[in-house]
Amino acid sequence: LLEGKPLNLKKYTYIMMNKPAGVLSAARDARQETVLDLLPPELKRRGLFPAGRLDRDTEGLLLITDDGDFAHRMLAPKSHVYKLYEAELDLPATQEDVRAFAAGVELSDRICLPAELRLLDATRVQVQICEGKFHQVKRMVAACGKEVVDLERISMGPLTLDPTLPLGEWRRLHPSELKSLEDFGVPL
Repeated sequence: LLEGKPLNLKKYTYIMMNKPAGVLSAARDARQETVLDLLPPELKRRGLFPAGRLDRDTEGLLLITDDGDFAHRMLAPKSHVYKLYEAELDLPATQEDVRAFAAGVELSDRICLPAELRLLDATRVQVQICEGKFHQVKRMVAACGKEVVDLERISMGPLTLDPTLPLGEWRRLHPSELKSLEDFGVPL
């Protein structure tokens, strides 16, 4: 109790953010706005960082935490925590592209793990990956002869971006979301 009120101390902080385009997925940068700059002063404390990155021009679900072990479990390919993206392409995607993703797209420096490409309409697709390499979705699409025009991450494992969360806004993960992570096999 502090001044007659119960304290709710939590060992770690888990935040969902709807990252806007133009903001860096970094803890700090001297020249550009970062996702931590979008948080209120009381949360801008040492140790908070984005669990994974989204390209500067990519929007959507970003987790921010101070729990390094949790971040590692969410991001390590061997944990099989899939990330789901929606993308708008400059050209229509094909069944050949779907097969290429399923086989593992070959890039100049590596072969990606198998991924799922779902055709939503002619130029709108969903991409599900369990890796998160540098510009991976964009590079995989480019290897198929197309370009990503717009990209948004909509889920990570059991967590789905809250559709009521405006771009640039954040909220703490709900207890049910924390439980869904535990049930999924990502212990907190």
